[in-house]
Amino acid sequence: MTTSNTKSDGSISIVIPVYNDPEGISRTIKSILNNTQYSDLDEIIVVDNNSSDNTGEIIKKFARNTDLVNHASEAEVQTSYAARNTGIERATGDYIVFLDANVTVSESWLIHAVDEMSSAGAQYMGCAVKVVDDSNEQTVFSKYNQHTTFMIEELIKKHGYAPTVCLFVTKELIDDIGQFDEHLISTGDMEFGNRVKECGYKLHYTDRVTICHPARTSFSSLVNRNMRIGRGHCQLQRRHPSRYGKPGLPPRPSGISGDQFDTQTRPIWTLIDLFLTTIKGFGYYSEFLFPTNTMINN
Repeated sequence: MTTSNTKSDGSISIVIPVYNDPEGISRTIKSILNNTQYSDLDEIIVVDNNSSDNTGEIIKKFARNTDLVNHASEAEVQTSYAARNTGIERATGDYIVFLDANVTVSESWLIHAVDEMSSAGAQYMGCAVKVVDDSNEQTVFSKYNQHTTFMIEELIKKHGYAPTVCLFVTKELIDDIGQFDEHLISTGDMEFGNRVKECGYKLHYTDRVTICHPARTSFSSLVNRNMRIGRGHCQLQRRHPSRYGKPGLPPRPSGISGDQFDTQTRPIWTLIDLFLTTIKGFGYYSEFLFPTNTMINN
């Protein structure tokens, strides 16, 4: 681990939920340890959400090798938001950073992030996310994913939230507004961010910090993601009808803007987007008819 004498305005806890992704979590932990230059980083809390493979053993191995990594478990509710809440309950830092279990960070990312939050007076901040495809031959689906996913600044401005792929908040904010809705399988980051905004907090964005997220390279991975998002929207309405409307009519779809593509690629990517919007609708009505049970131990 690279260290520095640079001090932040408060201690930092990183919370990472993970389920059945030993390679992803290993890559992320190594990236943090290799690129973090903050003496105020208290802990990296990795929460295993009842994995059925060797993910837990990978986390424990890191925890044995460095005091920074703490292994935690969430074995009651099968959602990433339940795992994040478990991390929140264990976190001791003044700042809490949520990361996905397959991202990589850049050098000095925490220095820039906390400096930005301090100078902006922000208690909630999203950063730039670069979707990367390290495969030898990019597929049309990975290119679509790279151009249409994690438009963080736009999500904050238009939809009032930043995804938890990389989200910085203060412990003070969470103490005030509460944790994530643990029973949402998707859209919990939107519900949380909307609640933050409704409580009068500023949603801040910075491009001083960029993290990398692997691209989804297969059609099936895009279908599964959009199916889950559709189900999440229905759950959002079922659990918060006063804010999002009663279940039965899905939210208005927000497809991609074709203006960002050249004339050669626009037709195929627009067609993919139309199909995936349909998949979201299918996911929505699947959840409407057959609600998901997120409890692991019934």
